[in-house]
Parts: sequence; structure tokens; C-alpha cells
Amino acid sequence: MSIKPGDNEICRLDATTLARRIRAKEISALEATEAVLRRMDLVEPHIHAFCTSTPDLARQAAAKVDAKIARGEVIGPLAGVPIGIKDLVSTKGIKTAMGSPLYKDFIPEEDDIVVERLKAAGAIIVGKTNVPEFGYSGTGHNPVFETTRNPWNLELTPGGSSAGAGASVAAGLGPCAIGSDGGGSVRIPSSFCGLYGIKPSMGRVPLYPSCRDERYPGGSSWETLEHIGPMTRTVTDSALILSVIAGPDPRDRHSIPTGDIDWLDAVRGDVSDLRIAYSEDLGFAAVDPEVRRVVRDAVAVFEKELGCVVERADPGWGPAIAGTFWALTAADTDLTGLRRMSQGREHEMAPNVADFLSRPWTAEELTSAHTQRKKLCNSMWRFMADFDLLLTPTLATPAFPVHMQGPEVIEGRMGRNSDWICFTFPFNMTGQPAASVPAGFTRDGLPVGLQIVGRHLDDRLVLKASRAFERARPWEHHWPSLMEELGL
Repeated sequence: MSIKPGDNEICRLDATTLARRIRAKEISALEATEAVLRRMDLVEPHIHAFCTSTPDLARQAAAKVDAKIARGEVIGPLAGVPIGIKDLVSTKGIKTAMGSPLYKDFIPEEDDIVVERLKAAGAIIVGKTNVPEFGYSGTGHNPVFETTRNPWNLELTPGGSSAGAGASVAAGLGPCAIGSDGGGSVRIPSSFCGLYGIKPSMGRVPLYPSCRDERYPGGSSWETLEHIGPMTRTVTDSALILSVIAGPDPRDRHSIPTGDIDWLDAVRGDVSDLRIAYSEDLGFAAVDPEVRRVVRDAVAVFEKELGCVVERADPGWGPAIAGTFWALTAADTDLTGLRRMSQGREHEMAPNVADFLSRPWTAEELTSAHTQRKKLCNSMWRFMADFDLLLTPTLATPAFPVHMQGPEVIEGRMGRNSDWICFTFPFNMTGQPAASVPAGFTRDGLPVGLQIVGRHLDDRLVLKASRAFERARPWEHHWPSLMEELGL
């Protein structure tokens, strides 16, 4: 299916503008949906962002939006906006395979809360975006579907576990996507793909059943670590989506009220006189020199252009925190259920997942991890008492080749292949809000993310600082070279 005149204009619109133009009847919801579907036909053979596309359902939903508008009915704030849903998030009647052979034909009987809310707001679901198996990786390959590739360089990973979400938005296959973040999985692909992604505070966006239902062992993981968040081309679009999906729900015992935040107002105002901590390497991490350079330049914007007071300061934890994180992941995982389901099928699964499930975790490891998390949370509130925000690189490296779990050598130092995510997972352990903003590019033209971390529950300031940086260093106009190669 070839693109039509006007498709590129539609596919390059941000969600806020697209929704406004659909409400004004300048573009129909069906026109927007068809433009994205045609673009998917052209781009998907290259990047494999979607593991399950839903064109017929999307067209039906778009036609309903257009009919409501024609009748003069009130429509939701996302009415007509195409969106991808990460394949760890339950979708009623739509396959949710979670990148695993154990669930390759699984069709949920109910929507996740976030999907309910998006549908009610009029968003058009165009498909499920690809993930590593059960999300247990920061990359984009699994044993079931084609490997997702980065639109900035097809030989490289888009990051994960919201791999397809990142690749889809970077390629203009919808202005936004829903990701989930248990250890960085919204921020990682946002950094590698040149997008804005925010992990709101723990409990801001409720999760059920994907991370709360014992009927789905693979999807019941990470209850105390997982966050749902938007991935977009602009900060304002993420605020718009949060205005729809945030808020308490009795099905999630961790969900919290959100009356303290006007999400759409949060992106307004300046950030002058903020006191900001900047940690380039947490005091111990190996960081790619190009990442250091790009992030230093981005941090200088806060100090020299936005009027903030920036101080070099490290939070004070060390590399042992990684062991604590993986033990908490094990504690949050239905090990019994997954081990039972995978028995005799381990050879079908991703090696990292099979190894994780076969490890004989001890009670002492799991209880010690909870104790260490308490210490981490206490150390962070004490650290943040002196600062409004913390800035770090989002990741220690730019994107690396597909079919790796991570580079073993960074800055000339040997390490574990998970060391590159050392900046992201600590804030899943504390539950603090954290976002990745596009900071700039390496000399090879790869995106690099700057992480903005807020105090406990201070999502508002993370959004405001993100938008202030976006105004100073706009990024929305940057598109991967693949789009030019494909005539998009």
C-alpha cells in the first residue's frame, strides 16, 4: 500500500495538534488512521515495531469517533489519535504474547486499566508493540517475533523493553505509544530513539491486570517496580496522555490520588533558580565518552540558559545496587507459576529468561533486597532534600547492535552486560518520577538521552523542567534518516 498526498503531514503531527485538528474537522479520525496504517505498511518491514497490528479494529474505532463528531457529541481529549500499546499491557480481544512462546496465542479477556482509559478518551489503537520476552531485557528481540530495529540505524537496537513503542514513535507510526517501565523500559528506548519518555511516580498510573493478576504468571511480575508511561515526540503530548491515564483505581492497591497535579498546566512556566544536582557517572559507572559530552552540554543549558543552580553531586550508592534490583525483580516475579509453565520448554525461551527462572534464589537474598531498598529510599530523600532535581545520563552508552543484551566494555572497562542501564533502575526501586529527554546526538548521529529525576511525587517539576529544556533545545524536527530514504 503506497502513501498518499498529505500522509506525511498527518504522520508528523504531534498528538495535541492532531487531536485539535480532528475536533475542528480539519482532518477526520479515519484519515489520520489510514495515513498511519499506510505508513506502517511501508516502514514495518524495516523496523518490526509492531508484533500484532489491528487495522480493522482501528478503522472501526476511528469511524465511531468521526460519527460522534458529526453528531456534535462530546469527544475525549485523544479522540482520533493513533496509538500503539506495548505487548505487556493487556488488550481485550487482541493477542498479548509478551514476546514469549508460552503466551504466543494468548488473548486477554479484559483490558488493562490504561487501555480502558485511552479508549474512553477516543484514542485509536493501531496495534501491539514488540517487547523482549516478558520484558526481562533492555533490548528488542524475543523468541516469537521479528527483532525490532532502531530507525536511526537498522543494525542497532531501539532499546527495551518498550522496544516497539520507541521504534514506532520515532518512525512516525503514530505520535505516541504506551510503554511500561520496570527498570528503565520507557526511558531506555526513549534515549536510543530520540524521544521523550516519562516514568511517573509509582502509583500515578494504575496497573491491572498486566501486573496485578495471578492468572497470568508472566504478566504478574514486578508489582513494586513497574510503572506505565507515555512515549512521545513532545513533552506536552506526554502531559496530555498522563491527564487521561493517571488517577487511582481500586484494582491496583498501589494507585494514588492525582489531584495535586494539573498535567496540562505542569508544562508551563520557567525553572529559573532551581537547585539541581548533576551526576555524570554516579561516582562509579563507566560511561561512553560521547554520552558524557552530549549530556554535559545539555546540563550546561540548565545552568547557562535556564537560570538554574547546578552542582556536581553523586547520590552515594555503588555498583552493588544492581544485585539488589534483580533480587527485587525475582521477589516480584511469580517464580512458581512461570517455572511450572516453562518446564520442558526452556529451550524455546530467551536464554536470559530461562537462566533467571532457573536460578535458586534464597530467602535471604530476597529479604535482604527489601532491606536494601529501604536504605536506598532513605538515602535518596536525604539527598534530594538539598536539590529540586537530579540530572544524569539516561544510559551509559548510545544504541548498540541488535541481538546483544548490552556491551561488555564501556569506556575501556570490562563489566556486566547490564551495566549500561545503571542510571535507570534505581528510580524504579525508589518510585521517583524520572524522564528521558533527547539531549543531542553522538558524532555518529545517534540520539542520547538526559535523565531528569524529581523528588518523591514531584512529577509536576519533572514535566516543567523537561518542557523548559525542550523550548531551549527543540528536538521534534529531528527524524531518522530512514524516513528520508523511504521518502517520508
